[in-house]
Amino acid sequence: MMHFVNDLATLGQRMRHFRTSAGLTLDQLGADVGVAASQLSLMENGKREPRLSLLAAIAERLGIPVAELLEPTAPSERAGLEIELDRAQASPVYAELGLPVIRAGKGMADDTLRALVGMHQELARRAREAIATPEEARRANTELRAMMRARDNHMPDIEKLAEDQLRLVGHVSGALTHRETRQMAENLGFELVHVNDLPHSARSVTDLENGRIYLPPASIPGGHGLRSMALQAIAHRLLDHAAPTSYAEFLHQRLEINYFASACLMPLTQSVEFLRQAKADRNIAIEDFRDAFGTTHESAALRFTNLATPYLDMTWHFLRVGDDGAVYKAYENDGLRLPVDVTGSTEGEIVCRKWSARRAFARTNRTTEFYQYTDTPSGSFFESTQIGTSQADEFSITLGVPFNDSKWFRGRETTRRELSRCPDVSCCRRPPADLAHHWRSRAWTSAKVHAHIFSPLPSGTFPGVDDRELYEFLQTHSVS
Repeated sequence: MMHFVNDLATLGQRMRHFRTSAGLTLDQLGADVGVAASQLSLMENGKREPRLSLLAAIAERLGIPVAELLEPTAPSERAGLEIELDRAQASPVYAELGLPVIRAGKGMADDTLRALVGMHQELARRAREAIATPEEARRANTELRAMMRARDNHMPDIEKLAEDQLRLVGHVSGALTHRETRQMAENLGFELVHVNDLPHSARSVTDLENGRIYLPPASIPGGHGLRSMALQAIAHRLLDHAAPTSYAEFLHQRLEINYFASACLMPLTQSVEFLRQAKADRNIAIEDFRDAFGTTHESAALRFTNLATPYLDMTWHFLRVGDDGAVYKAYENDGLRLPVDVTGSTEGEIVCRKWSARRAFARTNRTTEFYQYTDTPSGSFFESTQIGTSQADEFSITLGVPFNDSKWFRGRETTRRELSRCPDVSCCRRPPADLAHHWRSRAWTSAKVHAHIFSPLPSGTFPGVDDRELYEFLQTHSVS
């Protein structure tokens, strides 16, 4: 089977190779196929995708099959090195250095090009080595985020499963009650039991032998937390989850149970009806969506991302960011360029100081949503942000959409607008030259390091849960 090229850089190099081998200039080939030489140049440099009909005309003029142009390999060692250099200099690792981009012109010797590519490969290797300990988790999370992006963060099978379970307990409208949640568990043969001695590393524990789901005794106001934890435990059973054999499987299971809980707390039919009406009124607000179903702001924002593309015809981005600017959670399908490390992971990376996710922390009144337009290298976006507080620190929840969709949202009249050039380090990471010059050798500080950075997750059957503590808990309660 023929495997065709899937990137423009390789295609462009192959076009240039066969054109020069045929002894044609850009002007000559352009005249023969009816395209300006400048357009062909953009294609050969991987900056523009040619139409298939044009590729056919070019291949015919060069005397080769179209498949020859579309082969996925570089046409020569030199071309391969040039492609590798371009890719390396487009990576987040290189962008963070703030160095200029070097083009591999005709005058650059092959040995020089090999040395540059070799240095980039070593730079990437060292970056990967530096995060070797959490690498599996970070890569698994990155792959999962890519999968959900391809699905627009929507899982129809779990939506149907949630609707079926809600129908069985007679839920019609309004917030899901504790009684309905308990009935859902009982339909599966489980009793919800609240205890005050859960293993410190577990949110809930399911005793399959005795048919019990153990939960903590208290929750946040409104009971969202308890309902959500119970629904997550129920989802494991409904989805026939087995003990995960890898961190990737663990993350996928966690995604599915969180999705199920959200789909029960904010049912599909009611949620879509609510959001479509808000869109018709040009008054979409996550805080209204949250209040209508008695959930948290974060849950409402995430639920919006499940439904916005298939039911509202909108793309979006979601961010949960700590008060230090670090990303806790992020999704997008609107093209916003998230900060990523060498593995493509965004968790733990620092977002731009100009983004709404960080600007909102400076606001004195935090009881309502903060609105802002943010211009970025990947487009302009309207964002709404709400500040939340956990036991450890503050965090922000941001829901953003492309500029053209701002007309559907409350807060669109805001005059606040910020320009972000990140990942260009001159945007907000590099200190002003005069300050750096003055203070570089006149100050000393000690970093505040979070203890959990040095604390590996307990290594047990379920990632993050201490097996001994778990089994001792189950034994204690099974005989009580």
